[in-house]
Amino acid sequence: MLSQDDLRERLGQFPRLSYGQYPTPLEPLDNLTDLLKGPQLWVKRDDQLGPGMGGNKGRKLEYLMADVLRLGKKKVVTYGGLQSNHARMTAACCAAHGLEAHLFFFDKRPEEFKGNLMLDRLFGAKLHFLPVGAGGDASMTIETTNRLVRLVSMAFVSPGAYFIPVGGHNMTGCMGYVRAALELQEQIKDKGFEDERITVLTACGTGGTLAGLLAGFKLLAMPMKVLGIDVGKLWKAFPASIARITTELCQAFGPMGKIQPAEVPLVEGKYVGQGYAVFDMAAAEAITILARSEGVLLDPVYTGKAFAGLLDMVRKGQFGQEDHIIFLHTGGAPGLWAYADEFCIGQESIDTTNTAPGWKP
Repeated sequence: MLSQDDLRERLGQFPRLSYGQYPTPLEPLDNLTDLLKGPQLWVKRDDQLGPGMGGNKGRKLEYLMADVLRLGKKKVVTYGGLQSNHARMTAACCAAHGLEAHLFFFDKRPEEFKGNLMLDRLFGAKLHFLPVGAGGDASMTIETTNRLVRLVSMAFVSPGAYFIPVGGHNMTGCMGYVRAALELQEQIKDKGFEDERITVLTACGTGGTLAGLLAGFKLLAMPMKVLGIDVGKLWKAFPASIARITTELCQAFGPMGKIQPAEVPLVEGKYVGQGYAVFDMAAAEAITILARSEGVLLDPVYTGKAFAGLLDMVRKGQFGQEDHIIFLHTGGAPGLWAYADEFCIGQESIDTTNTAPGWKP
């Protein structure tokens, strides 16, 4: 176990930039809590981190981009899905530092650039569309996919470019969420919550945010729970990848043992719908409910599906009335504009059922 001061000091040994104002707000969702008649709901506003319209990747990129600058690199390579928030924020960071961003998408070039893709191009990133597939279908691990993409990228970008794994999924990037665990501990202490009655819930695309939080909670011996909601069913042996990063983080900061895949608190597959980035009515419902009850926007690819999972668990009584559920808002609002047509088609059914006045689960 480390004290807050010990962990803060050890984190301070690594170079880091700043892309936001800390701590990010921890806000009550009182209207939705009253509507659901369940546990007290909160939202941790990491969607307010910058740059490039914000999101949780800001915490990871603070460490990753500091490493880029430390090494004197001029080009940065990363990859993701067409509506990748990580790719968009990496492009924004590179623009801010005068670096050349190369973003790889293993999909065909779309006819229209919407949402995050439009912003990628606006930030001046070089976009590479290779419709050959590169993981993301649960046939390969994150580690194998990263190695393959790194090799492929060398044919298009100089070998000396700085390669950032998908979602910033390495120890350097995930340190951002070890720091976030420390921040959450301080906020929870200020509010006087019972730690044992708290669950922090987050969307999981590549799992780095979950790994960082899990490592931070273990290092600080925090009794609160963390729970990841898989939003894509993208990777083979996904819990093992998260456990590996968590172990690396724990052992880098303290005398901790190996984390086993079975210890990773991840709900896999249940709230994915038809697949990663495929429009889902349960996510659309969750987005609409939160928007109309609290004025907070989610996205269809990541946070919408995770929040749909939260709503489902609350409706099924999986949390007690005295519990506090903190939804970590990882951002992604630009993705809404990539699904405008689907929202228009499905909006009537959402309007007349789940958001009618007096609606109860």
